[in-house]
Amino acid sequence: MFVKLLRPLSIALALSAPLAAQAYTGPGLGLGAIGVAFGLIGSILLAIVSVVWYPIKRLVRRIRGRAR
Repeated sequence: MFVKLLRPLSIALALSAPLAAQAYTGPGLGLGAIGVAFGLIGSILLAIVSVVWYPIKRLVRRIRGRAR
């Protein structure tokens, strides 16, 4: 019984979906989206660099300490 109800419902949902979106992204929204994308990429790169940099910094301090 549930399958008989599901088929017409899925057909109705598919036919009611829009075929193409008619939308306008203004310059404010576009620049904001680009800024958010750059911010996310920058924060991910900064996190990776900081995780890699800390062990290198400790190694350099250890080597400099022995050389003196």
